[in-house]
Amino acid sequence: MAREFEVRREQHLTATPEQVWHAVATGEGNLGWLYPMEVEPHVGGKVTRADGTVVAWEPPHHLAVRVSMDDGFSNTLTYRIEPLDDGTSHLRMGIHWVHTGVVDDYWDTKSDAAEKHVDFYQHGLAEYLRHFAGRPAVYVKAGRSERTEDPADFAALRRRLGLADDAAVGDRLTLDVPGADGGPEEVVVDWINPDFVGLRGPDALYRFFNGSSWNWPIWVGHHLFGEDADDERATKVWNAWLNGA
Repeated sequence: MAREFEVRREQHLTATPEQVWHAVATGEGNLGWLYPMEVEPHVGGKVTRADGTVVAWEPPHHLAVRVSMDDGFSNTLTYRIEPLDDGTSHLRMGIHWVHTGVVDDYWDTKSDAAEKHVDFYQHGLAEYLRHFAGRPAVYVKAGRSERTEDPADFAALRRRLGLADDAAVGDRLTLDVPGADGGPEEVVVDWINPDFVGLRGPDALYRFFNGSSWNWPIWVGHHLFGEDADDERATKVWNAWLNGA
């Protein structure tokens, strides 16, 4: 019997439909808030992440991408962008997962993780469009080598960042960015809960992911907008930072 799972979200974005389309439907835009994902601009076009295919392409209003796997798993990601009278946009997004094969005990964990990650990423989209829209970005992914089930591991990481136990969205702090040539950087907390931390700097969105909720490694997925941003160098130094070097 098939199992299905769906996430739907709506949000107001302080950007034009064209800016939102660029953010969700182009490789350059995805680097600013999501992860590397190139999209061929037509129905039937290839999507580099997970070998997806474009199934709807109506710029700047409707994009849909479908991914199908040999084990009976598929998902469809849909964006619908509506213009508002003040020049901003309303976005409706949805992800529909279907599994027609043998469903393992990990299904509930994956669905919980997916829903929470969607909220964090959609918030990141809004932050990108509000503060960095159109700026070229590099994406930096680094992680610990070991899985963890202990929430104390992420709590310790938060303390290393300089976050108080009662830190809240809007708090400001000074971040010692690993490998940065310009010294400490003032950042603002734009998202914080037991699963994720988001920090916004003048030229970066720093994203920290707590793996302990799902027995995954702790990892980071940063978006750097500085003119001298070097993804290879930043990946190396953040890997070292995460693994205690």
